[in-house]
Amino acid sequence: MFGSRRLISSTVPRIFLSSYLILRQSDLTPPVYCINSINSSISHNSRFNSTLAFISGPNSDFGTNIRSIKDLLLRSKHQESASGSTHTSRDLADNNGKEGERNHKRTNRMSEHYDLVVLGAGPGGMAAAKEAASLGKKTLLFDFVKPSPRGTTWGVGGTCVNVGCIPKKLMHYAATLRSANVDRYNYGLTDKLEDAPVDWPKLVKNVQNHVKMLNFTYRVSLNIPNLTYVNAYATLKDSKTVEYELKGETKTATGDKIIIAVGERPYIPHDVEGAREYAITSDDLFSLPKAPGKTLVIGASYVALECAGFLAGLGFDVNVSVRSILLRGFDRQCVDKVQELMQASGVGFLFKKLPEKIEKSDGRCKVTFTDGSVDFYDTVMYATGRMPLDDVKNYKSLGLEFDNSYNLVTHNEKTNLDDIYAVGDIVSNKPKLAPVAIKAGELLAQRLFNNSTVQMKYEDVPVCLYTPFEYSSCGLTEEEAIARYGEDGIEVYLKEYTNLEVSAAHRVNKKTNDDFDFPLTCLTKVICLKDDTIVGIHFVGPNAGEIMQGFSVLLPLKAKKKDLDRVVGIHPTDAESFMDLTVTKSSKKSWIAKGGCAGGKCG
Repeated sequence: MFGSRRLISSTVPRIFLSSYLILRQSDLTPPVYCINSINSSISHNSRFNSTLAFISGPNSDFGTNIRSIKDLLLRSKHQESASGSTHTSRDLADNNGKEGERNHKRTNRMSEHYDLVVLGAGPGGMAAAKEAASLGKKTLLFDFVKPSPRGTTWGVGGTCVNVGCIPKKLMHYAATLRSANVDRYNYGLTDKLEDAPVDWPKLVKNVQNHVKMLNFTYRVSLNIPNLTYVNAYATLKDSKTVEYELKGETKTATGDKIIIAVGERPYIPHDVEGAREYAITSDDLFSLPKAPGKTLVIGASYVALECAGFLAGLGFDVNVSVRSILLRGFDRQCVDKVQELMQASGVGFLFKKLPEKIEKSDGRCKVTFTDGSVDFYDTVMYATGRMPLDDVKNYKSLGLEFDNSYNLVTHNEKTNLDDIYAVGDIVSNKPKLAPVAIKAGELLAQRLFNNSTVQMKYEDVPVCLYTPFEYSSCGLTEEEAIARYGEDGIEVYLKEYTNLEVSAAHRVNKKTNDDFDFPLTCLTKVICLKDDTIVGIHFVGPNAGEIMQGFSVLLPLKAKKKDLDRVVGIHPTDAESFMDLTVTKSSKKSWIAKGGCAGGKCG
C-alpha cells in the first residue's frame, strides 16, 4: 500500500486523486476543474496503466477505485457536456440538505458523546475543531447555511471564504484593473480609452469557481482522524447537548466542551416597507446572475464602502445612503481621506437620507427616501449591520449572556456557562475578522486539551478596508489615543502625497471631471506617546494591507518613532513614507508633500 502511494505520487497529483476518492466514497461531487486536473494528469502519464496494474490485485478495493478513475472522470465530463449545464455559485456550493442526507450513514455510526462539539465550520470553528482533533480529541463539527432571504446559500468555510473576504478581494482587484484603464492610456499601453462596464457574468463565474475550489479544499481538510463533520443545522439544547436533524430524524450529540462559532448574517430592517422583499445583502451580491446596474448601498460600515467601491470601479452607478457618519470607530482623518478618494472614483454619498419605502416598478426598484425624494435603482443592497440567526438568540433562555446586539459575552472565549465557549463574529466586542477567529480557535483548543495557558490578544490587530484606495491600520486611532492619554500626551506624525504611478497617469476626478484635480492618494499617519512609543499606525493608499502587515509588528514590540527613523526606505515606494515622517500635527506645519517622488524624497 505504501509503495502504491509512492508510485501514484510519481504519476498523478496525489492530493487531487486522494481528494477525489474521498469525495466519491462520501458521495460528494468534486468541482469540475478538480476532475479535469486529474484527467489531464492521467492523460499525460504513460506510466499510469502500469501503475494501475501494479497496485490492483483481486482483493484490492483501493486498486479497484483507482482503476475506475478514468471511467468515472470521463463519465462525469460526458454528463456535464450532455446536460449543457454551467456551474453557478449555487450549483457549485455544497447542497446542504443533500449532503446532510449523504452523511446520514456516517452519523449513524457515530458515538453520541465527544470531547468537543463545535457549531459552525467558518474560520474559527474549523480551526478549533482541527486543532482539537490533532491533539487526539474526539471532535464533532457541524455546519449548515440557511438560505438568505433571496435564496442564496454556499459551501463550507463560513462568511470569509464564501461571501466575505475572498470574493470581495477578487472583485476589488477586478475594479482596480478596470480603474487603471486611464493609466494604461496615458502610459501608452493602448490607443483607445475604454469605459465599458465589466462583463459581470464572467466575473461572477470566475470568482465563484475560485470560492468553490476553496470549499472543496476545506471539505477535504476535514477528513482527518478524530474529526467528524456533519452538514446539518445543530442547535444547543443545554450545556452538554446539541440537537440536529438528518433525513427527517432528530438526533442528539453530547460533548464535554462545546464551542459556538456560528457567526452572523446581514440584517435587513423590518420597518422599511419593501426592503425584505426587494433588497439584497452582501450574502447575495457575489453570486448575482445579472449585472447589478445602478445600485443603492445602504450603510456606513466597511462592508458598505467596500462593495460600493468595487461596484463603482467595475463601471456601475453607485450611491451610498448614510444615516450619520462613515466608518464609526475608525480614525476620522483617514476616513475623510477614504471618502474623498471614493467620491473622486465615482461613488456618490447621500448623507442623512435613508430609504423609507422600496417598490418594484417596471423591473426596477423605486426608492422613496425620508426627505420625500424618489429615485430608481436596479439593485438595492443593505449593509447596515449583522446579527446572529434567531435560533442563536433563543440561547438566552439557556442562561447564556448576550449583549444588546445578541453577541455572546465572553472572557477568554468562555461564556458565563461552564464548558460552553465561543469564537468568531458571534463574540461581543472583538474584531470580526477571519484571522482573529482562526487564532482564537486554535489557542482555545490548546488551552482546553493541551494544558496551554496562552490567551488570545485582541489588541493591536491590523485591519484593512478594501475601498478603491485602501485604508489599513493597527493600534489606536487619534481619537482613541486622545481619550486614553490626553491631547497633550500624544504626538501625531503625518504625510500626505500622491503615489508615483497615479501621479504620472493623471486620473480623472469623477466628482469634478478634471484630470488635474484628482485628490492626493496617500495618507501616512503614526501616533506616538510623548516618550516616542508608537501606539497607532495608519495608511490610506494603494496596497495598504500589504504595507501595514509588515509595520504592524512595531506595536507588540513597543517600538519607538526613532526606530522607524533609523531605517532606510526602499525607493520609490509608498511604504518608505513611514521612514520620512518629520511633520507633526501639533507643529501646525503642512504635511503635504509634493514632487511626485512616491512616499520618499528624491533629494
